[in-house]
Amino acid sequence: MKKIIYLLAFVAIAFASCDPLSKTYKDLDAQPQTVNVSLSNTFKSTADAKTAIPAILAANTTYNAYPEGSVLNVSFALPASQPIVPDSTYSHVAYTLVPSDYAYAGNTTLTNLSATQVLAFLAYKYPTPANNQLAVLTYNYFESGYTTGSITTDSFLFLNGSWTKIYTVSPGQYASVGRGLTNTFNTADLKQIPTWLSSFLANDLTVSTAVNNVGDYKYISYRYATTYQKVLALMWNGASWVDRDQVSFIKQNGVWIPIITVIFGKADYAVLANATMGTAAARANVVSFGDFNIQSPTSTTYWTDADLKAAIIFMLKAKVPSPVVNNPYRVTYAVYTGTVSNVTGTYVYDGTNWILK
Repeated sequence: MKKIIYLLAFVAIAFASCDPLSKTYKDLDAQPQTVNVSLSNTFKSTADAKTAIPAILAANTTYNAYPEGSVLNVSFALPASQPIVPDSTYSHVAYTLVPSDYAYAGNTTLTNLSATQVLAFLAYKYPTPANNQLAVLTYNYFESGYTTGSITTDSFLFLNGSWTKIYTVSPGQYASVGRGLTNTFNTADLKQIPTWLSSFLANDLTVSTAVNNVGDYKYISYRYATTYQKVLALMWNGASWVDRDQVSFIKQNGVWIPIITVIFGKADYAVLANATMGTAAARANVVSFGDFNIQSPTSTTYWTDADLKAAIIFMLKAKVPSPVVNNPYRVTYAVYTGTVSNVTGTYVYDGTNWILK
């Protein structure tokens, strides 16, 4: 009986040690992973986040256990995402001008205010404003080129020592998300508000056609829970308006290093006018429209894979003249396939050449 038990034990050990799947299991465990991570931390800037986050990841056993080559997409709150308004009670910050207000401080225009005059009125109305003080004015606005004014409601924020006109959500925009009855967001909307505001900006031609640089902020004023007028700041990340920023990190040699993001805007494509890859018609098309035509190989403006790769590297040399050696760069550019969309690729500078990973 003992011999049978020993034999079975030996067979079990032998089978376990020779399990052909054991290596497969280990290989699967060691496969690089891509994981989204949301931090509650707020950093002074994206540059500060890139410096501080690796230590946070390394100190966390869960994140640090990911195998070599893994990527963590780490999002964090933007420092200016919630301007601290001293008083956001609507009845305190909202004011409708009366006829006598138009005659303030010797103003001879009794029926309306221009964009310059309304700023002067604010200085007259609020002689000692607090930092980030909010004012929502309803007044007769006169726009140059028109013979009569129109009643409008605008929001102004006292930023860095001066009054600045900020973006105000319109009745039509409230209506577009089912809040037109009250023109007010409510507590159930908290998670949706940043997305809605981003959409409002994206669909407003006065914003989308303006020159928006990565890192620019847009302050948006909106009515909340009837009682309050809130302000949210969204940042342009090169593709959309966001209230959180994101930096991706890759694990290399046991250390988390930031993947540097490069987003080509329309102005970046202008350098291809002096390039040689692709056809002359293709280069002129990109410079004009800010996207690569990859729709039809028979088109004179079509970009082959090889020429497209060469063009991206040419643009990288112009946009990133001093790249970090062996640091991955996540590059986003626009292509045309009947519609315009964004494509992302990862490039690494090896000290001599840019290489597509």
